[in-house]
Amino acid sequence: MKCEILLCAVLGSVLVCGVFAGAQEKGMWRAESSTAQSITGDIAISGEKISINFTGFVIAQIRRLEPGEVSAVFDTDSAAGGSGNLYRLNIPSSKKFMHHNTLCGTEDTQWMATYVAGRSLKVAFFSGPNVPEFTLNAIANSADLCGTFSYVR
Repeated sequence: MKCEILLCAVLGSVLVCGVFAGAQEKGMWRAESSTAQSITGDIAISGEKISINFTGFVIAQIRRLEPGEVSAVFDTDSAAGGSGNLYRLNIPSSKKFMHHNTLCGTEDTQWMATYVAGRSLKVAFFSGPNVPEFTLNAIANSADLCGTFSYVR
């Protein structure tokens, strides 16, 4: 009986932690980096949508990013904690944001990688139909990486 209660408590804790880990990036984020301030402005992320400059775009979470993948994209210490996700989305190249800027120049934005640590969010946007490869070498030589942006709460 005690083992069953302990097992239920452990499983419940794991489920709750998983829900909170996935929800960390959701909410309103204030543009911090100069690229975020000049291109996207503040953003909001919900379960199925990202809002950039008051325009909503549907997103679909594809998978969680491993710590090594996060450090390859965002130049962070893989032991620093936090969590990252890969999303699929479609933002047309014709969509202009702040100061008439686009996210990926003449290419449609197809992918979004996120990394949340504390009250900080980093976002990378990618063009191209193929899933981005998250290694240091691939990111350094990627023609599909459109830019990285930093936000705070």
